[in-house]
Amino acid sequence: MSFIAFQNITKRCPGVLALDDVSFSVERGSCHALIGENGAGKSTIGKILAGVYTKDSGAIQLDGQIIEPTTPLVARKLGIAMVHQELAFCPNLTVAENLCLGDLPRRLGWLDRKTMRDKARAMLTEIGSDLDVTRPIAELSTGQEQMVQIAAALGTKAQVIIMDEPTSSLSVAESERLFELLAHLKQRGITVIYVSHRMEEIFKLCDSITVLRDGRHVITEKISETNHDRVIHQMVGREVVFQKPAHLDRALGKELLRVENLSSPGKFSGINFTLHAGEVLGFAGLIGAGRSEIAQAIFGLDAAATGKIFAHGKELSPGSISAALAAGIGLLPEDRKRLGLVLSMNCRENTSLAALPRLTSLGFVRRKEERALAKKYSDRLRVKAPSMDSLIAGLSGGNQQKIALAKWLARECDILIVDEPTRGVDVGAKAEIHQLLDELACNGLGILVISSELPEVMNLSRRILVMRQGQVSGELTRAEFSQPNLMRLMAGISGPAN
Repeated sequence: MSFIAFQNITKRCPGVLALDDVSFSVERGSCHALIGENGAGKSTIGKILAGVYTKDSGAIQLDGQIIEPTTPLVARKLGIAMVHQELAFCPNLTVAENLCLGDLPRRLGWLDRKTMRDKARAMLTEIGSDLDVTRPIAELSTGQEQMVQIAAALGTKAQVIIMDEPTSSLSVAESERLFELLAHLKQRGITVIYVSHRMEEIFKLCDSITVLRDGRHVITEKISETNHDRVIHQMVGREVVFQKPAHLDRALGKELLRVENLSSPGKFSGINFTLHAGEVLGFAGLIGAGRSEIAQAIFGLDAAATGKIFAHGKELSPGSISAALAAGIGLLPEDRKRLGLVLSMNCRENTSLAALPRLTSLGFVRRKEERALAKKYSDRLRVKAPSMDSLIAGLSGGNQQKIALAKWLARECDILIVDEPTRGVDVGAKAEIHQLLDELACNGLGILVISSELPEVMNLSRRILVMRQGQVSGELTRAEFSQPNLMRLMAGISGPAN
């Protein structure tokens, strides 16, 4: 018997019909997958149930009763919570303050800080996390923020939890911990709506699956009655193929980037590597191992970094973004909303942002050239947007990621650092981005790929450097690639896997 029923849900957003007469149901105590391409409406329907958006028409039933979750607070009172793909905390507040923000404990009219900290620790303990609750959210990695958000959702004692790409920023170990937690939630009778692009997770965790395409319902069926290829075809309506990268069969070019003894107090130390034209160099490691911090230091974002960085044989001034840009280095950061995009600007402006020096005359942007440039890369990356003049904030997470990548392609960098390049991106778009990175390497770019998805970093790379606790714990050639080998190095275990 259905516990949640969506009946003819329609939602219009500026310039696009996000949901078009969508109907399906979810059983009590099940883990129900929502899947589809970027812009298919998955996150939208989750946000309608969680009270973030309001539907234009249709009805939602919860346990046989019509509900109207008009705000997140109303949804919470109905026993509905959501773990968002895009993290939304108060960065200047501590972990404890964020976790208890909706229900601050008081004593004699004053905030009871000890009770607040104890309550926050209990919430984190439930998900197996030992984060320091006194740390400001701004100091956490994206993966750590994700774990705090999961703790916050469970802390509301919700009976329905919507998880929107919950593992997109988590390490392998953190993801496994989350999977154990989901099994525990199901045993407690909690219903989970699981939005994800990661097919292996869905088939491992979920009982049923609903496929959406272009805002419309395609099918709802039991996981046991379908398979990967069938779901992909239902999602995209075309064949999706991950091929062996063509750049692997080409000779490497000249050295583009060399890093010598790069260190930053409390982050990483003694990092040495080279990157050649036509090479994709992978960085693997647990969250907090120092991968993203190294990328930021190379791009000039870490004023405390020491050591030497050479681009095209010339040493760069440490801590200088302008020097990195002048040397042809581009950085696609892990956190697209905070570091990769300007949300108050439109798609065209975000795409051209890094290329403005060659699009301006006497301080004015040549709009015709800017529009042509933006259209070129939106077409190349198959960006789904009402127009390139649409606000970037109104796009789905995956389409925002495409624009963040397009910005650096438009600048024509020859050293490209991409941190979690397919985070929050569907399987079709992921194959397209992989193909694009391969094409760029074939065209002579040097690409440094940081990814928490081991299959992704193995598929794309010629070599992989494995990070552990701020140091390189090993390097693997293509012939040595395997998940056991990578995980042993990530865990600090010496010797090859059996």
